[in-house]
Amino acid sequence: MKNQNHYVAIMAGGVGSRFWPMSKSSYPKQFLDILNTGRTLIQSTYDRFADFIPEENIYVVTSREYMEIVKQQLPNLPAENILGEPERKNTAACVAYISFKLKKMNPKANLIVAPSDHLIGDLDLFEETCLKALDYTESQEAFVTLGIQPNHPNTGYGYIQKSLESKQEGIFQVKRFTEKPDRETAKKFLKSGDYFWNSGIFIWRAEEIVHAFWEHVKHIYDLFEEALPALNTPEEDAAIEKAYAECRSISIDYAVMEKAENVFVIPSYFQWNDLGTWNSAWENFSKDESLNASNSKSTILVDSKGCLVHSNEDKLMVIGGLEDLIVVNTPEALLICKKENEQQIKEYVARVKEVKGELYI
Repeated sequence: MKNQNHYVAIMAGGVGSRFWPMSKSSYPKQFLDILNTGRTLIQSTYDRFADFIPEENIYVVTSREYMEIVKQQLPNLPAENILGEPERKNTAACVAYISFKLKKMNPKANLIVAPSDHLIGDLDLFEETCLKALDYTESQEAFVTLGIQPNHPNTGYGYIQKSLESKQEGIFQVKRFTEKPDRETAKKFLKSGDYFWNSGIFIWRAEEIVHAFWEHVKHIYDLFEEALPALNTPEEDAAIEKAYAECRSISIDYAVMEKAENVFVIPSYFQWNDLGTWNSAWENFSKDESLNASNSKSTILVDSKGCLVHSNEDKLMVIGGLEDLIVVNTPEALLICKKENEQQIKEYVARVKEVKGELYI
């Protein structure tokens, strides 16, 4: 029996520029089937939450320009559960919007906030971990985040340090958050055993996070408190437009999680990847004996090693004598770069925009 006070907000407003040219601002990565699973990333996210959250309690917060795509990809989702942000103002505004709305609708609302583009396996364990967090926040004045057990010194993730003693079995108070560290620091974190990757999956009661906005970011609280009478009415869009126009662009991590004292982490052991880069996609594709990964049966790799080749066309592609490259082919564009340079893809996109305008972005 699903708990009617349990909700999930799927954040789906990003532009996914690090997956260019497959991901474009008009149709970003959360709406794509990056790994050829038969379901897009947002569809897979919806599926895993629908297993244990009442479907009428699943919400998607996205950019207004993507609302129609969400409707097409999630036809079972009620139209009123798709919330359109008028501007991109980072995650604090997104969290404030859904939290104020749900608190007004159901004062007992207990909420998971999760990105739309993560790859998660071991779904039974994922569900068990989420329900454990919801059970804790239901009875405690607490904010919970899921910390992923690290298996290598990744410098692309934020880290969470847990306290040594647990408040409840498997639930620890957070000692500190650390933004993306350098490699030596990441190695120390891994060796210590008390640091976890920040999954960006948060759990709390709507009432508690609304109070935290009042306590830590009064500016945001005041804007959404002013909008509150219009929420869940025909005037909601206009009120939210006004709130977003004046709202600071800040992440929920900076706004609340790094300031609040009642923040807890559950060390989590399900398969997780934030699928933020082409390298992370390469890690999750099956590979040949030379560690090449390709989604296309029309690709032939000869004397090549460690390459990722991604194409959504049937055109024959021959990759010969190359090593550790990213090759992405679409009808409009072709990207070829070294895997070690993948963080520069945003710069490549900026250069394309400078030279060619918006056509390929």
